[in-house]
Amino acid sequence: MSQRTLIQFFHWYLPEGRLWDDTAAAALGLAEMGVTDVWLPPATKGASGAMSVGYDTYDLFDLGEFDQKGTVPTKYGTRAALETACAALRDHGLRVIHDVVFDHKMGADETERVQVRRANPENRTEIEDEAFDATTHTRFTFPGRAGAHSRFVWDHKCFSGVDRIEDPEEDGVFRLVNQYGDGEWNEEVDDELGNFDFLMGADVEFRNRAVYEELKFWGRWLAEQMPVDGFRLDAAKHIPAWFFRDWVGHCRDSISPDLFVVAEYWHPDRDALATYLERTDHQLSLFDAALVHRFHDAARAGADYDLRTIFDGTLVQSQPDHAVTLVANHDTQPLQALEAPVEDWFKPLAYALILLREGGVPCLFHPDLYGASYADTGNDGQTHDITLAPVACLAKLTQARQRFAHGPQTDLFASATCIGFIRHGTAEAPGCVTILSNGEPASLSAELGPDHAGATFVDWLGHCDGECVADEAGRLEVRCEGGSVSVWVNKAAL
Repeated sequence: MSQRTLIQFFHWYLPEGRLWDDTAAAALGLAEMGVTDVWLPPATKGASGAMSVGYDTYDLFDLGEFDQKGTVPTKYGTRAALETACAALRDHGLRVIHDVVFDHKMGADETERVQVRRANPENRTEIEDEAFDATTHTRFTFPGRAGAHSRFVWDHKCFSGVDRIEDPEEDGVFRLVNQYGDGEWNEEVDDELGNFDFLMGADVEFRNRAVYEELKFWGRWLAEQMPVDGFRLDAAKHIPAWFFRDWVGHCRDSISPDLFVVAEYWHPDRDALATYLERTDHQLSLFDAALVHRFHDAARAGADYDLRTIFDGTLVQSQPDHAVTLVANHDTQPLQALEAPVEDWFKPLAYALILLREGGVPCLFHPDLYGASYADTGNDGQTHDITLAPVACLAKLTQARQRFAHGPQTDLFASATCIGFIRHGTAEAPGCVTILSNGEPASLSAELGPDHAGATFVDWLGHCDGECVADEAGRLEVRCEGGSVSVWVNKAAL
């Protein structure tokens, strides 16, 4: 199959009820463009019903099939439409990546009277010694599903903590008193806020063996229902690494050894990512959060940013085989929790840097291909209208990845405001020369070797008119416009 190219085929503000149909309709075009893997949003029923983006997990076994939370379909459509979408992707040679949200559950069906201990929200390792009685929303019976697919009932023994109690009524972070962990949170989670086990809602207790087995069963069950070629693992900072080490290994044994798995361990420190990869036996990849922030900073700084440092401290620089590179996602888009938007002028440069280089699996973002318009409330309390324009050359860059991004790589990082790289090609596939500038129009010299003497090159993206011809030694002078990127390819390869 072609080099792996992933797309996140959704964003936070999609209209209701259409995504599965849109996915099926887009499959052919994505395949022709050079996409190989399609990451779908959480398909399971969320607590907010038809409005749920999917991260407020209610019922893992309801894929838009049962009348629960006021709706049969999820925000994205019915289970039947999901099955059709997955089949269409597979029919066009595309792999299906499912979003897995295990950290928490929300929207309980019943309450329970339990004992809890207060934890300091700013340092969760500080847990009060004294326990007290409270009412919690921790019993999930899924009456609308009535035992179909799974008869497992979740209760307070399946959770480690909650963020709301009643009688007394209080919001905060509360450790449930149970037999797991001697009253402490899970280990092998991120150390933010002392211990980052707790995130929201009813926090799943992975040390409960029944829960552990139910989640393994769900992975096997999903693969029996529809195509599964991989997973995106949500909120990995809050889930013990040992659990995903076991769960991913189990799914590879049960479903396919070739499953592609990427975890959302959103951390800018590559040392923290390296530790997580070690704890999970390097069975998965991680999103390169540091690179996203480099792109954000570079776009804002313009010609004042030293492009030679763009990969410093990134995961793709240190562990390229375990890096998923991206420019934006649903959490970094404007008005979302990790907002770090990359300005429009820089997006073509950023995408060229992830699509055409060796190392890493690049991930496209739905609005960068199709555009998006939405309104939401910002941190300032005001409503903002947002329009995200599609990146005009993104389809061409994605095609270039499959057609020309082959062979060994030589970096041409001589200037702070103009960098480039050569992909030298192979005996079977051509290469290319990529050049980009964050300042004035620029040029650089690429040593291609005598095999390319006299060859004529053109800009695949069409940003630069005319041709460039290699001299008798195979030296090629390439150029690009200011604040732009060009991809020079051998005219004979076209």
